[in-house]
Amino acid sequence: MSRQIQDAYIVAAVRTPVARRNGAFLRVRPDDMLVHVLRAVVAKVPGLDPAEIGDVIAGCAMPEAEQGMNVARIAALLAGLPETVPGVTINRFCASGLQAVADAANRIRLGEAEVMIAAGTESMSAMPQIMGNKVSLNPEIFAHQENLGIAFGMGLTAEKVAEQWKVSRDDQDAFALESHRRACAAIAAGAFADEIAPYLVKHYLPGEGGRVNIVERLQQHDEGPRPDASLDGLAKLKPVFAARGSVTAGNSSQMSDGAAAVLLMSEAALKRCGATPIARVAGYAVAGVPPRVMGVGPVEAIPRALKLAGVAQDALGWIELNEAFAAQALAVMRQLGLDPAKVNPQGGAIALGHPLGATGAIRTATLMAAMQRDAGLRHGMISMCIGTGMGAAGVFERV
Repeated sequence: MSRQIQDAYIVAAVRTPVARRNGAFLRVRPDDMLVHVLRAVVAKVPGLDPAEIGDVIAGCAMPEAEQGMNVARIAALLAGLPETVPGVTINRFCASGLQAVADAANRIRLGEAEVMIAAGTESMSAMPQIMGNKVSLNPEIFAHQENLGIAFGMGLTAEKVAEQWKVSRDDQDAFALESHRRACAAIAAGAFADEIAPYLVKHYLPGEGGRVNIVERLQQHDEGPRPDASLDGLAKLKPVFAARGSVTAGNSSQMSDGAAAVLLMSEAALKRCGATPIARVAGYAVAGVPPRVMGVGPVEAIPRALKLAGVAQDALGWIELNEAFAAQALAVMRQLGLDPAKVNPQGGAIALGHPLGATGAIRTATLMAAMQRDAGLRHGMISMCIGTGMGAAGVFERV
């Protein structure tokens, strides 16, 4: 029996603060971060019976070790959701969190569920280096020249983008500085307050007589933005991926820890729960590009998502374009003619951090908070490049 396609609405979205790698969340487990946001997003809708949740879909770019064993299901159980609520962990690298939102929306649109949670978690402190515990690349990658881009580190792909699209070092550093400036201004204005669920970090320290002392600290703000950032300081940093390159630690995204959760409902569920929707999931698309220049993936994905949503690019009032690297963000903006004033109005990953698989869900929380503040903001978009040569984009319509 065929089902009628129905709309999927976001009714709540929350995130942790984002911490620097080996920073505030160094001893915080990624499953605990996910537990925290799952509880927080469900609490946003008092009329919701958690037993109605059809699934918890969590993105994670390195689903292993502390992030393994289907972290979505484990976190759902630890969060106190009914045992009848299943969970699945998905991996589309940097777009995992956004893919989770799209997959959850599709389950509702197809009539397979009425209530869904999309989420993401990533602890880059817990994972050794950026590649996880054990990587074994297929030897065929190295057997053919056209496949070598698959094995390129992300920084090297950014160098290739900077070279091919002629993005200068000065432009990259200026873009990075503006990311910090906007992020610091947003924090000072309290712009992130409504989307962040502060996290109580507990440290267990040895005390006298065998006692254990518990030291608690409430983390309320993102740890990455630097009010002391300057062009002079950025200019002093050396390239880290190519000896004569232009990509530095200062104009690249920060390795980070964080999590987020997004609650989605059908129209029928909204009425049952007495919930007020924030936005409708209007369209989502992914696209492939050559792995060696993976950073330009959004150039292909964004037009596809806009076409599916029936939204003109000029109608977008807010664009969350993940700043994996300043080089790729600038290349994408220039190729598509994106308005810089609408791109990352509160800073991006260079300042705020990039906890890989969680970022898409985190930026969804930021966009939803912006839509709640600004009644004139009708359409927004989230987009990012993805390792091995992909791009993703999601379009959202305020309701």
